[in-house]
Amino acid sequence: MSETVQLLIDGKTVELPVVTGSEGEKAIDIGRLRQLTGYITLDPGFANTGSCTSAITFMNGEQGVLRYRGIPVEQLAERSTFVETAYLLINGALPTKPQLVNWSQLLNRHSLVHEDMQIFYQNFPRHSHPMGILSAMVNALRSFYPTLPTSTAEEAINITVTRLISKVRTMAAMSYKISRGHRVVYPRPDLDYCANFLNMMFDNPVQPYTIDPRLVRALNVFWILHADHEQNCSTSAVRLVGSARVNLYASISAGVSALWGPLHGGANQAVIEMLRAIHEGGESMATVIARAKDPNDPFRLMGFGHRVYKTRDPRAKIMKQVCDELLEATQVNDPLLTIAVELEKWALEDEYFVSRDLYPNVDFYSGIVLRALGIPTNMFTVMFAIGRLPGWIAQWKEGADDPDWKLYRPRQIYTGPPVNEYVPIAEREPRE
Repeated sequence: MSETVQLLIDGKTVELPVVTGSEGEKAIDIGRLRQLTGYITLDPGFANTGSCTSAITFMNGEQGVLRYRGIPVEQLAERSTFVETAYLLINGALPTKPQLVNWSQLLNRHSLVHEDMQIFYQNFPRHSHPMGILSAMVNALRSFYPTLPTSTAEEAINITVTRLISKVRTMAAMSYKISRGHRVVYPRPDLDYCANFLNMMFDNPVQPYTIDPRLVRALNVFWILHADHEQNCSTSAVRLVGSARVNLYASISAGVSALWGPLHGGANQAVIEMLRAIHEGGESMATVIARAKDPNDPFRLMGFGHRVYKTRDPRAKIMKQVCDELLEATQVNDPLLTIAVELEKWALEDEYFVSRDLYPNVDFYSGIVLRALGIPTNMFTVMFAIGRLPGWIAQWKEGADDPDWKLYRPRQIYTGPPVNEYVPIAEREPRE
């Protein structure tokens, strides 16, 4: 017999079914609540609302658990590559060797960007934010690469998926080169996904870029850790737009826009801006920590704590190790990175932060990693978007394939004025 809960409303008892996930999570299915009672639920921020069932990512904020398709993210970060992890998320299982080879070849084949798209980059205002440009350019891809009329629906989606994953990386590097007035560097067939990106970013005719496997590994781990994170703001945006049966390009463009905000994808950039402010202010670390603990001081430590994780962010532990290895390997002499290391030490030893579970999260360490890789600060969120792309695509596909698909259409509780008759303009009273 299926489990139910009883709800007493206006003297009437209503039974609602309980949905149980594969990890024992429980949800009350309120799909017929309004039909049965006339009531809806109100949950600002949707902190207690499940918008869908999903087989892609499992996370437990209380225990600090994150798994993609059941595989712990720790194992993927240690043993996998970003390309393989992308395949896992999108296709539901790790690829066989022939499948991985074919997948990698497809990504290489679709990595070039139409030459006419360079004109778009050159016509954006000089100080345009890279995320705004990326959102517009992802949407533009639909016009440059329409669905092939001879392909099946499945073939069309597979081609679109590989185009997005390969071309977004190329477009990101292209936008950086154009912003600096440098010659665009094209992808090379002999380099893998992450090495190709670093080469496209930093190679130039007078100073050829040397591929360092330690930097390539750091980028692989960074993108693996950002590949999906359940129903967050940007993923929900992708699913919501996709529920209108919008094409994949437009849905991903919506995800890019949602990720742009400082409370979501922009957090790693905010960490570096905070470190820069500490450096320029010249305050001692004791003063910085005291200000962070003072409720009357507007200063806040960025990159500490997490809305979902009530213990250590499992991604942060992995990213910290990568961060330490990268700083040792590169021997970067950067005052901001020195401040970051000192700040981390102080916070981890301070009872105020420890007792409140305000540990450094993945954004704290990823900002440091990206800076050590040489990525400019205004491109940090773009790097996040490239990493999150496989998750967005997997979530969009899952929604599109759902036999119980419904157009997202949340309700509201209206709090405006009651019936208000129209007043002709000559009779309206002036308002203060």
